[in-house]
Amino acid sequence: MVVTLSDILNIVRKIVDISLVWLIFYFILKNIKNNVKLSLIFKGVAFVIILKFVSDWFDFITVGYLLDYIIQWGPVALIIIFQPEIRTILEQLGRSQLLGRHKVLTVDEREHMVYEMINAIDYLRKERIGALIVIERDISLGNYIDKAKKLYADLTSDLLIAIFYEGNPLHDGGVIIQGDRITCAGAVFPTSNSSKLNRRLGTRHRAALGLAEETDAICIVVSEETGRVSIALKGEMLYNLTLDDVRMMLIDELKPKQDLDYDEDEMVSEEEIYEDR
Repeated sequence: MVVTLSDILNIVRKIVDISLVWLIFYFILKNIKNNVKLSLIFKGVAFVIILKFVSDWFDFITVGYLLDYIIQWGPVALIIIFQPEIRTILEQLGRSQLLGRHKVLTVDEREHMVYEMINAIDYLRKERIGALIVIERDISLGNYIDKAKKLYADLTSDLLIAIFYEGNPLHDGGVIIQGDRITCAGAVFPTSNSSKLNRRLGTRHRAALGLAEETDAICIVVSEETGRVSIALKGEMLYNLTLDDVRMMLIDELKPKQDLDYDEDEMVSEEEIYEDR
């Protein structure tokens, strides 16, 4: 059998076609995982489809009739009801970085970053100075950076403390960190309307959770009233964390994806570095 150039091009075309389909599915599933609202919509659609299969299997005429109408008009209803969420999702797709973070940190850079942040958080909580520190990851926060005060400064505990000092005009907003640098201060984020959030918590906590619901950022909050430290991550708020909790979470979450399979000995050795300090 003779393989012609046309046959080779046809095979390459099919491989590229299949690869593009898988790439689209990958980005869709990735954004579903990182966005709480999108995951809820996806679960609702999946439930309706599964219910439709069940009704067809057992020949439920009335249920099947209703589900046919839902499937027919459901997309229009979703667009109308979830218009703000869909717009946010499209904005996220536009801001998403194909190659991940702006900068993949080395072990030394991660150590220095976490060390400086822990020192700042320790001071802020003891002095009961409110703070909102956001660490950008795969989903770009450029939209919020554009509206904030640009700094592009090296990350140090002294600078973080100075930004959130009550006399500083930028202390009410949030700080965004890209890589190991403070990109901006005074950033304003969308607030969460989640019923799970304690009503006594202030705007910083709601802004942190609101951003964590829409992006994969790590949002650290220091309460001005109690000095307690909380972290909003992946659509959830973790309250009243110790410094060790915060340090371990940062060490784990800031690891590059290819380093997540480190063995236990390597993880322990990295923790011992911080204990020695």
